Amino acid sequence: MSYLEYNVKRSPSGLRKVLYVNWVLVLLLSAVACVGFLQLYSVSGGDFSRWAEPQMQRFALSITVMFVIAFVPLWFWRSMAGMAYAVSVLLLLGVEFFGSIGMGAQRWLELGPIRLQPSEMTKITVIMAIAAYYDWLDIRKVSHPLWVGVALLIILVPAFLVVKQPDLGTALLIIGGGGMVMFFAGVSLWYFGGVIALVVGLISVVFASRGTSWQLLHDYQFRRIDTFLDPSLDPLGTSYHINQAMIALGSGGLSGRGFMQGTQSRLNFLPEKQTDFIFNTLAEEFGFIGGVFLLALYVGIIVTCVVAAMQSRNRFAALLILGIASNFFLYFAVNMAMVMGLAPVVGVPLPLVSYGGSAMLMILIGFGLVQSACIHRPRERA
Repeated sequence: MSYLEYNVKRSPSGLRKVLYVNWVLVLLLSAVACVGFLQLYSVSGGDFSRWAEPQMQRFALSITVMFVIAFVPLWFWRSMAGMAYAVSVLLLLGVEFFGSIGMGAQRWLELGPIRLQPSEMTKITVIMAIAAYYDWLDIRKVSHPLWVGVALLIILVPAFLVVKQPDLGTALLIIGGGGMVMFFAGVSLWYFGGVIALVVGLISVVFASRGTSWQLLHDYQFRRIDTFLDPSLDPLGTSYHINQAMIALGSGGLSGRGFMQGTQSRLNFLPEKQTDFIFNTLAEEFGFIGGVFLLALYVGIIVTCVVAAMQSRNRFAALLILGIASNFFLYFAVNMAMVMGLAPVVGVPLPLVSYGGSAMLMILIGFGLVQSACIHRPRERA
């Protein structure tokens, strides 16, 4: 079904919209957020007001925004995809010239009382733009080099601006999310093979640039790579954080030490225990069982989205849902790999669990688009 055909379909109204909400997805998202509230209460030493209460308030606001977006017809979001993408790129340019600096990175815009991180918004707008692009493009042109080049340009322009902030983790998520939409749109696998070869070559060049006048990464990023390759290299320095994370992860055993009994977090050995490394606090307190339970919730969210995409008869809706699901998958997969020592530390939070408002809001905005696709999916009428 084409976009125009989808657009003219009569949208459900009133109570029917509420009935068409994917409540299974809402329940799973809420369950993951509750795991986050529990862990934030624990790592604060039982201080509800420090992290857990603000996180609950942010979740309440974010899920309200999700429902507002969900009840707006999908054709509206389809028509806004290009504008949303353009605004996100302009905001990234604004960060480049007027952004505020925090923790050595220039990633935020100060807009009066609002502190905005445009890179979080870009993860969603790139997926919207690529989904709209392939909905517009003739299916026979999907793998033509010219049109593939246009899609890559849509993805790489904001990714390049994010890398300059510097925020390598977010840039990788932007590229990964956009690339997955291209994959689901039917782009030839030869292109992805070429990208893999290019990445291998780029990694070689990055390592070759170290210590030269044209060094491609910052020193702290190289130190993260060194820590990843050999955690024992500097156990009291750059490797300290990952070593403490590994101790927390392993000490939980099968069933964990018990709620609020994690020594690594309670004694402040674990770095960023409320954000990037919150999964390690969960594993220490609830063990392998707790980690698998959270992973099962995440997998349930992905499966629910895939089922919704398969039920959709609209190309834009299906690509959008799969893109949002892919972005969510990359979020938790990168974070878990990072805190388990399987990938370099790149500062990617655990979705809906780590403390923070911007990431949670944008994740639930993405799922608001998924819900819009579910609610406004054409259905047979009696």
